[in-house]
Amino acid sequence: MKLVLSTVFIVAIIMMGSAIGETAGDGSNFIDATSGMQLVFVKGGCFQMGDTFSNGDSDEKPVHEVCVGDFYVGKHEVTQGQWKKVMSSNPSYFKDCGDDCPVENISWIGAQEFIIKLNAQSGKKYRLPTEAEWEYAARSGRKSEKWAGTSNESALGDYAWYSRNAGSKTQVVGRKKPNDLGIYDMTGNVWEWCADLYGEKYYSKSPRDNPKGPSSGSSRVTRGGSWCNGAGNARALHRNFVEPDHRNTFIGFRIVIPRGQ
Repeated sequence: MKLVLSTVFIVAIIMMGSAIGETAGDGSNFIDATSGMQLVFVKGGCFQMGDTFSNGDSDEKPVHEVCVGDFYVGKHEVTQGQWKKVMSSNPSYFKDCGDDCPVENISWIGAQEFIIKLNAQSGKKYRLPTEAEWEYAARSGRKSEKWAGTSNESALGDYAWYSRNAGSKTQVVGRKKPNDLGIYDMTGNVWEWCADLYGEKYYSKSPRDNPKGPSSGSSRVTRGGSWCNGAGNARALHRNFVEPDHRNTFIGFRIVIPRGQ
């Protein structure tokens, strides 16, 4: 009887460890035990970054090959409930939307403070995505999608909360269709901070492997559009830039962690 119980106990522990992702290195999705955030595994690879549709802005050019390593990315934008678990506060304007809505009114500096505290509590090395990682994940890896999940503007409302359907406010995460990697709301709901400094002409000199943005500058990149933006600004290729101390009701973020960390 003791042997049977021990075996069951060991199996339960293994299953529990797999479910909460205490070792985020095996290529499966996992849940962060501290915050409850779900993370999706993204197999790295090379893709054509930038305006592959030839109708974008000048800072989306030239189209260039970029290769990123394996990483995990938040299945959803960081929610108000997850922020409260880590920070014991809620800076959001749309508090009435509830714990399952994205946290917003967050500066880049505020997102870094959250990540520092989350890492201290979890023992992991979460961070903001680089601009290249963000675009690679949004476009379902090597696919050339104009928005996260589709290149058909008539189908955009199935994948995104934006100016035409959001009702002038944020919405609960995960209510729209995910892209082909199983990631939700990378188009619309809230703009998402990236780690990179913004450089208007950075694409012309970006390194091929794991680019991290220019070494100098004053603004940080945001991506994806929000509840108050139209289809053009919500494109997965569109680059936006904001001062790192700026907060607004349409800016939030999601986290990543490289495989093995």
